[in-house]
Amino acid sequence: MPHILIVEDDKPINGLIKKNLELVGHTCVSVYDGSSVFSVMENDSFDLILLDVMLPGRDGFEIIKDIQGKVPIIFLTARGAIHDKVTGLRYGADDYIVKPFDMLELTARIESVLRRTKKEEKSFKLGDVTADLAGRQVFFKGDLVDFTPQEFALIEALIKNRNIALSRDKLLEIAWGYDYGGDTRTVDVHIHSIRKKLNWDKVIKTVYKLGYRLEDRA
Repeated sequence: MPHILIVEDDKPINGLIKKNLELVGHTCVSVYDGSSVFSVMENDSFDLILLDVMLPGRDGFEIIKDIQGKVPIIFLTARGAIHDKVTGLRYGADDYIVKPFDMLELTARIESVLRRTKKEEKSFKLGDVTADLAGRQVFFKGDLVDFTPQEFALIEALIKNRNIALSRDKLLEIAWGYDYGGDTRTVDVHIHSIRKKLNWDKVIKTVYKLGYRLEDRA
């Protein structure tokens, strides 16, 4: 389970990020100024840091120079000028996201960085279902369940964005790809198959007039 440090002085934004990342299975620690970062890191280890640039105490560019590649960093900041982005990336940031941002985009960018640094979620368990995300296999009560590659891609999209309502269009984009030209009803067909094979009628919730949500409140 990836452990993430959120360094953001705007408390509502910090809290929103923390809430959404914990919903999809990450654990998070929040700090609100640049001076607290290293004292927190002395007592805890992190798989990723989300770092604002403009912070009380020490700014993000100072902080990343001192971390020196020890922990992957994604800048999350209102400073969107090209020279700021170039500076952040040259200092060793793994990504640079400009506010305002979409939470689904943020979680996808986090997954990408964690995948590169080998810290991404490799398995998922809910009730009688265990999904081996690295091995692309799903087990129900210990027995391997046959899924098509596309069904597995949809399961993976739901797991990685669990507790978040996803539209049919968004599921098509994530699981089928940006260039898929098919009808959104294909999502419904695949969801029906997944529910039946995993007894997930009550786990994959239908979101009225939108799409679906995989509910994991454990």
